[in-house]
Amino acid sequence: MKKSTRISFLLSACALSAALLANGAQAAGPTGTAADYGSAVADSAATEAIEVTQGTKYVNVNNGDTVHFVSNGKSFTWHFETFPSTTSIDLSAIAPKDLHVSGVRVYIGANPLFQG
Repeated sequence: MKKSTRISFLLSACALSAALLANGAQAAGPTGTAADYGSAVADSAATEAIEVTQGTKYVNVNNGDTVHFVSNGKSFTWHFETFPSTTSIDLSAIAPKDLHVSGVRVYIGANPLFQG
């Protein structure tokens, strides 16, 4: 194989590798599911608790908080991990289906650990 052919082959291989690595390094975008807002976790992981009553219209949390929600004797715990552009969601988007919390808005502040 000629030297110029080997160099051309190596450059092509490097370019292909770089393109594949760059594609794999991109962050995943929103999926339209509850996973866009974090994940359900064990109750023991909660760092705070919020009781949702019939009169509750909104609650405030920060990105990175792990909150135990209680409503009418039922509960769940959620760790908030949202995209930076997400500033509020309906609580019903993350609550179990048998927990009726429609009409309650969750306002999500920036994680204070990452503010400069």
